[in-house]
Amino acid sequence: MTDPATAPLHNLYIHVPFCAQKCAYCAFYSKEPDGELMDRYVAALIREMELIADDQQPESVFFGGGTPSLLSVSHWRKILAAMERLDLLGAKEWTVECNPATVSRDKAELLRGHGVNRISMGVQSMDDSLLERLGRIHTRDMVLKSFETLRGAGFDNINLDLMFAIPGQTMELWRRTLEEVVEFGSEHLSCYEVIYEEDTALYAQLQAGEFDVDEELAGDMHSELCRFAAEHGFIQYEVANFARGGVDAAGIPARACRHNVNYWRAGSYHGLGPSASGYERGVRIRNVSNTQAYCETLERGERAVDFREELPPLARAGETAAFGLRMNPGWAFDEFQRVTGFDLRDFWAEEMNQLVKLGHARRDGERFQLTPQGMRYADWAAELFLRNQEDDAGIVA
Repeated sequence: MTDPATAPLHNLYIHVPFCAQKCAYCAFYSKEPDGELMDRYVAALIREMELIADDQQPESVFFGGGTPSLLSVSHWRKILAAMERLDLLGAKEWTVECNPATVSRDKAELLRGHGVNRISMGVQSMDDSLLERLGRIHTRDMVLKSFETLRGAGFDNINLDLMFAIPGQTMELWRRTLEEVVEFGSEHLSCYEVIYEEDTALYAQLQAGEFDVDEELAGDMHSELCRFAAEHGFIQYEVANFARGGVDAAGIPARACRHNVNYWRAGSYHGLGPSASGYERGVRIRNVSNTQAYCETLERGERAVDFREELPPLARAGETAAFGLRMNPGWAFDEFQRVTGFDLRDFWAEEMNQLVKLGHARRDGERFQLTPQGMRYADWAAELFLRNQEDDAGIVA
């Protein structure tokens, strides 16, 4: 039997930090494209792949960003050739994020020809005025053309990212976007409520009083999303994610993003690229959030890690509980104990009872999960399960 402490990891995240321009809502690290820096990034990324290749047998790969589709065909050829040389091809699920403005037929065919089998396209809205408000560089027409291009290149597993509660967005506009997107026949939807984070343009506009947040409308939009998705054959399996296909024994639909399910179930993965986070056998790792510094460190033959944390057992289990409750199936008690070594019923009984009394959760003899009402407040519910390191005193998992 393979020892989990030494077995290669099966999930790989790669961060591409470049964006044509910063979106108004985005607080993630990104850089505007620069030819020389992009060349250095690709070379550094390949070097980082070489450093972890012996510890990686990918079953899922996810290129996120940023905008991975901003990389040129030449950049992609170099990355794909390196992955082939390092035996990193062949993942069962391989996702690349794309912006509708940067999808081309030759790039799509190159990716599909090397085993990329899932695309996640950042649509956000099908209304051009709202796209402009968000600072997106694409238009509704670009979404239509890009989807056709991806289908023509052979992609039969496409996710579309959407946003709701956008300033100026009415329920009518939200329904219209949902109606248009469903007509595409995509296999997956990821739908996120706008969050106002500091150091973003939308946050500054909110602070300046340019608009107000309508919490009631946001809640109604979320309810409409869940109703509409279910009516059109999508199964909600996580707070913001809906997929087609029959569900497995764990309650996960066939077209769910398996890479993200691994996150929510506290699985290990390597994270490569500037600002990328990884979770390597219980150790949380984050790369430096500076592309120049990332390149310089890899050019010296070193990994560009600037944060490393290993939580004590109970704190790690609480984090695992919090992530897993974002998923509709919640946690089966036996599964949680197998994954963490702890019993939810022993260490989180009070928190579970609180959520059940509020109508935010349900429990039976086998499982604890959030209700549809509770999913709306999943972030708050998750915080109840987090534990301080002091709570771990004397506990051995």
